[in-house]
Amino acid sequence: MSTQTRYPEATIEADKEVPIIRITRDFRGTPAQLMKAHTDPELFVRWVGPDSISSRIVEWDVRNGGSWRYVSSRDDDEFAFRGCFHTVSDDTIVQTFTWEGMPDQVALETLHFEDLGDGTTRLHAQSLCDSFEARDGWLSSGMEVGVNEGYAKLDGLLGEL
Repeated sequence: MSTQTRYPEATIEADKEVPIIRITRDFRGTPAQLMKAHTDPELFVRWVGPDSISSRIVEWDVRNGGSWRYVSSRDDDEFAFRGCFHTVSDDTIVQTFTWEGMPDQVALETLHFEDLGDGTTRLHAQSLCDSFEARDGWLSSGMEVGVNEGYAKLDGLLGEL
């Protein structure tokens, strides 16, 4: 019998009235561990995105008002992402998110780590997009693959922290 808990895939929902994507997922780990995995650049690049890419940090200044940028690669293709940290607290990150392929579309993201007790944390993430069109573009892009494969890698990483 395995002692490792396998959590289900993330729940990804689109709000019908506001151009928001909401993602919820439970992890076996504390809010502090999840915060570290989201803010430590060496840890972040180990789990972010689908299995088919590798990522490198270009800029990473985790503080209120700091900025970030990373580049993901697959074969000869590169995809760059950037943003600013608005608020970084013990259990919440508020930041902007921009894929440089569409630099005029900026999302406001809020990540909140809810302590469920017994070493389990629920991640509540929401991305407020510029428009319904931008939101629907994200949803139709296959983003769920990157979210779910990335979070599966994060599950494994949390066991090391």
